[in-house]
Amino acid sequence: MVSNPSNSTSRGKYADRLDPELCDYIDKVNSWYPPEIVAAPIAEQRAVYNRMCVAFHLGRPEGVTTSDSLVETATHAIPVRRYRMAGKPAAAIVVYYHGGGFVLGDLDSHDDICAEICAGTGFEVVSADYRLAPEHLHPAAFDDALAVFEWVAATSTLPIVLCGESAGGNLAAAVAQATQRHMRPAIGQMLIYPGLGGDQSGRSYIEHAEAPLLTLADIDFYRRVRSAPGQPQDDPTFSPLKDRDFSGLPPTIIVTAECDPLSSDGETYRDRIVASGGQASWREEKRLVHSFLRARATVPRAAEAFARIIGDIGKLGAGGDALISPRVGVEERSA
Repeated sequence: MVSNPSNSTSRGKYADRLDPELCDYIDKVNSWYPPEIVAAPIAEQRAVYNRMCVAFHLGRPEGVTTSDSLVETATHAIPVRRYRMAGKPAAAIVVYYHGGGFVLGDLDSHDDICAEICAGTGFEVVSADYRLAPEHLHPAAFDDALAVFEWVAATSTLPIVLCGESAGGNLAAAVAQATQRHMRPAIGQMLIYPGLGGDQSGRSYIEHAEAPLLTLADIDFYRRVRSAPGQPQDDPTFSPLKDRDFSGLPPTIIVTAECDPLSSDGETYRDRIVASGGQASWREEKRLVHSFLRARATVPRAAEAFARIIGDIGKLGAGGDALISPRVGVEERSA
């Protein structure tokens, strides 16, 4: 999800809210994926986005091995990529759903992020290459996300942690809610700046409607392109915050960026889970923007935030009750 320009003459109120290294990252993203690309055909958008992802790819940590395979459904096959640490048995398995507004992204676009999660936690990671809009409208992406979860549950005995960023955070939350009473439910979920279909009158939607790298207009575009004309968007598999039952969810950690219109979604989702008797923690990373995971190599705040996320995934996979219980209903503060 990237579209709006951000340079030294147009940063506006963000000129003194973002660190110089992050401003440089924003400029680099916009140089690879310029604002005007949103008017281009989807195939061109994907080609440009994929080139940007290659430019930002950091490689895989030593010891991480990968294997690609297919999850067969009744109508099609879903590509997946599995990450393992060579010679080291895993204690849990992470099902990862990539970002990209339901329009962009694949197994390669977030390959290094998945590899670093694997190396940092020692867990196996399975990345899902779900179908994209507009060729495949809702519920295609959700159906694929659920199918990959079901496949992992059927083929691995390891505890499952759901993880997704941006659009992938939406899918992870929707899968968690759809499998609340599954015979092998996830033991935790990690949502990274997710779009959960929250009320656009919320705090961050108003304060950060024109934030760098993701605007309110971008969010509206991705919601429209994902759905058919007139298709209801109050379906919890489309907008997880529209669900009426938040009980029975696994321990949940939501991490958002301060300068991101979607940040309020994380806060609201945390509150809904806690109100239903569940365990959830929400952390808003200060002075960061949407998509900050890709900035981790050059922006110290992003690197520190990603290190915290990896630590949280590790604790969730080990049984995350102690991680969350003391903080139920309380926002974690990052510097």
